[in-house]
Amino acid sequence: MKDIRTLKFLDKFSSLFQRAGVDYSTMRKILQVKLLMDGRRVPTVFNQGAQRKKKKADNEGNGFLKSLWMYAFFGLLTIPFIVLGDNYLFQMSIMFGFVMFIVMTSMIADFSSVLLDIRDKNILYTRPIDKKTISAAKMMHVFIYLFYLTASIVTIPLMVGLFRHGIVFFLLSIILIILMEAFILVLTALIYMLILKFFDGEKLKDIVNYVQIGLSFTIMIGYQVLGRSFEIINFHAVLTPKWWQVFIIPMWFAAPYEVALNGHFDSFYIIFSILAISVPIVAFFVYLRLVPTFEKNLQKLAVHSVAKEKKQSKFGKTIIQLVCSSKEEQAFFRFASIMMKNERDFKLKVYPSLGFAIIMPFIFLFNSLRDGGFSSISDGKGYLTIYSTMIFIPSVIMMLKFSGKYKGAWIYKTLPLGDLSPLFKGTLKAFLVRLYLPMYFIICILFVVIFGGRVIPDLILVLLISALYSVICFIILKKAIPFSESFEAVGQTESWKVFGLMIPIVIFAGLHYLSTLVGFGVYIYIVIMLIANLFLWRKSIRA
Repeated sequence: MKDIRTLKFLDKFSSLFQRAGVDYSTMRKILQVKLLMDGRRVPTVFNQGAQRKKKKADNEGNGFLKSLWMYAFFGLLTIPFIVLGDNYLFQMSIMFGFVMFIVMTSMIADFSSVLLDIRDKNILYTRPIDKKTISAAKMMHVFIYLFYLTASIVTIPLMVGLFRHGIVFFLLSIILIILMEAFILVLTALIYMLILKFFDGEKLKDIVNYVQIGLSFTIMIGYQVLGRSFEIINFHAVLTPKWWQVFIIPMWFAAPYEVALNGHFDSFYIIFSILAISVPIVAFFVYLRLVPTFEKNLQKLAVHSVAKEKKQSKFGKTIIQLVCSSKEEQAFFRFASIMMKNERDFKLKVYPSLGFAIIMPFIFLFNSLRDGGFSSISDGKGYLTIYSTMIFIPSVIMMLKFSGKYKGAWIYKTLPLGDLSPLFKGTLKAFLVRLYLPMYFIICILFVVIFGGRVIPDLILVLLISALYSVICFIILKKAIPFSESFEAVGQTESWKVFGLMIPIVIFAGLHYLSTLVGFGVYIYIVIMLIANLFLWRKSIRA
């Protein structure tokens, strides 16, 4: 079996694992198999051509590692905070806050399913392997990928910091980033451990998804609180220490820079530096002590309680008949709705973005509130921030082709259909009605409270634009049969196109703003979008 460089590096720390009660040689073998399997792509019933097989044979890496350039691009945004000045508490708090934001969102969306994976039980639990070793292998599996992800973000900024601030800054950054990674990983595991203790069965699976959304809210709000802990006075960031700042974790990891490089030994910096070092280490050993309990409770995810079958309400049937033009489309609408509701891996990857989409408009409004007060918001055009809810649409549409039950996609070939356009239309409409519309409706209610009834036409317009934008995303993104590919192929997705699809949102928002400057401009825009929707939904969605 081919050895892996990452594991050769990990061998240098084998004694630390052995002291923690982990059988390192066994853990290494488990990791070796997991990392090799990660590099293999599972073929689907619609992607088994000879050319694809050749690529698969020639390619030993995986799509996640190939997508790291995108995170490296994000990392470039932190360079100004590293090179400008030596106010390390401010600069590195922003830098660590940014890195933690990216890493935590990736942890929630992409790696939670690894921490909550129960498939190891069938293979490893039947062998004479200590459960602590299995759990350590699972944690290191995630940690290795988080390390690659974080390294891609911080490598260039840290090299710039090496030339700007010296070797002490560089070495200190490496140590603190490793501690931050350990803290994020253990914190996520401990949160899930707490949930597993009090819930089980199908209810537990639903609670996990709600926690994803809650963590998304917490991360986004926390980053905003971090930025507002400092006041800019004469182009200098000034911090007034407050007791509640101890809960702003990025400040923990920024404080050691002030102690080591600026010689600030105030109690504020010392306490935060101690927290940055001690909390991740203590949390890691606490997690190792609780591993048996975690693994025991993790088996609750294997419980399949039979839920009572709910009859579809008349209102639900009316909605389906209203949005779907044919019986076939209605059938696929119901099918897609069930898949999005019951597919746990899909919810783990998509639902957190719902949390971001809900809170994004209000974050922009909060910035305006700080600048001009509530009256300036209610009388202005801040309602246009609702366009930020459309940012997650391309990602979700891209995820619609994945499923944990992708092998059942052969059923599509048995359907007596001339083309699969009803399947695509029904799935897209199910996404808009079941996922996007409830979230959008909540935001609309709050916006009407804030801005008054005058914004109702604008909100209707944005809803029509969202429907049109969904079709545009479907046209531009690679077409694939819904729920027909494995989640293991997520790393192969077209992330670069998702970024390009941000441009239409800006254009639509700009046109909306211009329409508000003309009498009845919004109503004219509504008519145009209504016609455009009718045309594109009928003519552009094809198999």
